Amino acid sequence: MLAFLLRRLANAVAVMLTVALIAFVIFRFVGDPVEMMLNEQATQAQRDALRERLGLNASPAMQFARFVTNAIQGDFGISYRNQQDVFTLIAERFPATLELVLVATILSLALGIPFGVVTAIRRNSVLAQALQLVSIVGISLPSFALGILLILVFSVQLGWLPGFGRGEVVDLGFWSTGLLTASGRKALVLPSITLALFQITLVMRLVRAEMLETLRTDFIKFARARGLPDRVVHFRHALRNCLMPVITVTGMQIGNLIAFALITETVFQWPGTGLLFIQAVTFVDIPVMAAYLVIVSFIFVALNTVVDMLYAVVDPRLRMQGSGGGGHGG
Repeated sequence: MLAFLLRRLANAVAVMLTVALIAFVIFRFVGDPVEMMLNEQATQAQRDALRERLGLNASPAMQFARFVTNAIQGDFGISYRNQQDVFTLIAERFPATLELVLVATILSLALGIPFGVVTAIRRNSVLAQALQLVSIVGISLPSFALGILLILVFSVQLGWLPGFGRGEVVDLGFWSTGLLTASGRKALVLPSITLALFQITLVMRLVRAEMLETLRTDFIKFARARGLPDRVVHFRHALRNCLMPVITVTGMQIGNLIAFALITETVFQWPGTGLLFIQAVTFVDIPVMAAYLVIVSFIFVALNTVVDMLYAVVDPRLRMQGSGGGGHGG
């Protein structure tokens, strides 16, 4: 067990060092930081002084070590475009992204689980067939196309919901949220649906597959033989045994949602970290690009590592593999 956990932690550290190396290469070798931070009227002495202050005269190995050390402390330098501390800039935008991702995740579970149950226990019904068709559309339709379509219908044509922005936001000091205002909640509807659609179809298909498999097991047949109502069999016995993989996949998908929310945020001009990254790419703001890559990768790796460790706790086979040197892929 301990060997398995140590192996997973070592894998996580190795992945983060690889990501840090990629971010460092972007930061150091894509353009000249000195030229980007100073104007054209700067003297050579000013350039040399800034180069010395940034540590650009040190060897690449020393620069990488300093970059990793500073990143661990949350120091990613100053944004070329905003002239603000990069970590502070991302921290200001992160609540908007996390709020969007959490609402999308709740939507995916609230809709995906019952849809999956319906398509499993009523496979030949019209509703189940319609949901299956919608799931195909949900997987096939790009999120930016869905977002534009929703804006066209519900914002431009009907005027029911805002098509861009976050609405009125309440600053709680350590956090900013739009959930406490009517305009903030309205602004969340379209982008959260856009971000959640693929996740809804994923959860629905997973629940359907797990339910169909569970309904064929012996303990379900025994429950039916005892004369239990279908409602009890389906929801108390079958569905309960399907939820573990659903929760696991949902937890792992949160990292993906944070990483790929940038498309939804760009379409709806949602002021989150994804939109900040797109703006950084547009203006070649290298420190923001490097920091975004490291922070999002850390969230993704941390979530996957926690899920792997939880698997090791609940699944004795993984503990045996860990102690026997087999390991669990990932």
